[in-house]
Amino acid sequence: MILPSGIDERTDVLLAEGKIAALLSPDAPMPEGTELISASGLYVSPGFVDVHQHGGGGSDYMDGMTDTFLNATSMHLCHGTTSVMPTSVSADTESIKRAIQLYREAESDTRIPCNLLGLHLEGPYISSLQAGAQKPEHCRNFDAREYEYLYELSEGRIKRWSVAPEMSGVEAFADYAVKNGIMLSIAHSNATFEQVLKAYGLGFRHITHFYSCISTVRREQGFRIAGVVEAAYYLDDMNVELIADGCHLPESLLKLITHLKRTENISLVTDSIRAAGLNVTDSCIGALDSPQPVIIEDGVAKMPDRQAFAGSIATSDRLIRTMVGIGVSLCDAVRMVTVNPLRMAGVGENKGEIRPGADADICIFDSGINVRDVFVGGVKKK
Repeated sequence: MILPSGIDERTDVLLAEGKIAALLSPDAPMPEGTELISASGLYVSPGFVDVHQHGGGGSDYMDGMTDTFLNATSMHLCHGTTSVMPTSVSADTESIKRAIQLYREAESDTRIPCNLLGLHLEGPYISSLQAGAQKPEHCRNFDAREYEYLYELSEGRIKRWSVAPEMSGVEAFADYAVKNGIMLSIAHSNATFEQVLKAYGLGFRHITHFYSCISTVRREQGFRIAGVVEAAYYLDDMNVELIADGCHLPESLLKLITHLKRTENISLVTDSIRAAGLNVTDSCIGALDSPQPVIIEDGVAKMPDRQAFAGSIATSDRLIRTMVGIGVSLCDAVRMVTVNPLRMAGVGENKGEIRPGADADICIFDSGINVRDVFVGGVKKK
């Protein structure tokens, strides 16, 4: 059992009415009628949490199709993910509006197996200089009429927003976001070290997909200018999320990050696109009616010219395997994909840990992090 205090080989967990009712010693009597499930030789952990996920199983959350959420969440559930924060990409207002409306419909779709934690908007207020796989024509400055409209349309469902703090109008946007409880994250940003410190003062506490599409040391007229990467290390309590698929970040950088940042300030995310869970060589990012083509090879998505990555095809179990493979303890790796992302996103206060009173979202896996069983709200889903 992977508990907040560490690994416990003797404790049993009792699930009742969708909650973790108790942690029991092996000789404790079970309530009458209790169904016994053996996890002998296996690990029992909180269900995995993905707060940056664009899709999977052939679907993208921007598609606007009826079964989009069902397809994507069902695929990720098979890999241990019990809670999801669907994420958009930079697009025109109507496309983002459609994604928000689809999320609202998905909330009442009883077929969806995972918990929906709220929406994460990535862009469109990002730098075209750090667009990555997002379309530069959709990158733009902050527009109060647009972001207020989108938030009101969501009726509070937008919980996290990833933007570039050097874009014009960030002060008003940050003020609006903080007042409405939206977690602010720096993404696709060419900001300087000083601009990140300013953003920190405005309420930014997270870095989206650390090292991907963010500035680092560069020269301007011979002078070195520090960027987002350096500021993230300088600010002790700045949270960073890692695409730990073994491709986006090499072992050397993963070791550097885990050496310099505290465990509680690191979260693992898939940043997965529609190709996750599929055996394909070609795919796309974003909605099918406005796709950004990508190729799939070497276990990752790449831009067609192969000069940059373009999102991942990872699943949460793969993230844990990667981190354990570089020497992170299993307990810390699980924490990075359970309680840490929940805390960073400001959601799921009753999730992410095996403790009495918490939601009964449980993942059972073997020593190779191969998922055997998944429970959501105490109900076996896999």
